[in-house]
Amino acid sequence: MIRNPFHLVEFSPWPLVGSMGAFCLTVGLAAWMHGYSMFLMLLGMLLIVLTMLQWWRDVIREATFQGYHTLRVSRGLRWGMILFITSEVLFFFAFFWAYFHSSLSPCLEIGSCWPPSGVTPLNPFQVPLLNTAVLLASGVSVTWAHHSLIDGNKSGANISLLVTVLLGVYFTFLQAGEYIETSFTIADSCYGSTFFVATGFHGLHVLIGSSFLMVTLWRNFSCHFSKFHHSGFEAAAWYWHFVDVVWLFLYISIYWWGS
Repeated sequence: MIRNPFHLVEFSPWPLVGSMGAFCLTVGLAAWMHGYSMFLMLLGMLLIVLTMLQWWRDVIREATFQGYHTLRVSRGLRWGMILFITSEVLFFFAFFWAYFHSSLSPCLEIGSCWPPSGVTPLNPFQVPLLNTAVLLASGVSVTWAHHSLIDGNKSGANISLLVTVLLGVYFTFLQAGEYIETSFTIADSCYGSTFFVATGFHGLHVLIGSSFLMVTLWRNFSCHFSKFHHSGFEAAAWYWHFVDVVWLFLYISIYWWGS
């Protein structure tokens, strides 16, 4: 019998549990926003977190200990990550479209100017510029981690991954302080809504990427990666570089040009 090079997964309860969690979270959020109990929303969040932890545990077990992730399977996982990042690019493209639609031809209701009348934008050469430097430095450190893995330098990969995670957490801390100090809110015309939606979703992606890198750091400590087999790290690194590039576009268009 010829063994096929693909991984045929076992029956798993996690897709069903995850869909139930997503349903509970959606309905619970709507109920909470209308003044009802938070129970359904919290239940949905709990189910989603449980699904994430258990499903990722299964994937790590299949890849690291059972040897199911052959070269063909790893190639398919890489293509899956590339397509996912492509969908994220289109996701942010919609936000940039909304921003430039409003800024390139400001309507009479916002004073026929950009930024709109009454809105004082943030100084792009203060905290936003520092955040740019932080994310660019994190891009350098995650590349350092990748080369350390390829060279078989486990300690170097651990140090550089830790530096990347700390820079990601520092970026989140700076952005939270920036939000607190802004003189406008998400309700202040199309400027406030596009600013907070675009930068807020990017901040969410930084949190997700930092979590991704934390898991990768733990896996590297646990000797799950080698110089030839580290697809999980590559996915995290690609995602982090995507986050860096999106921030550069946000900084140039919203913080600098838009101010």
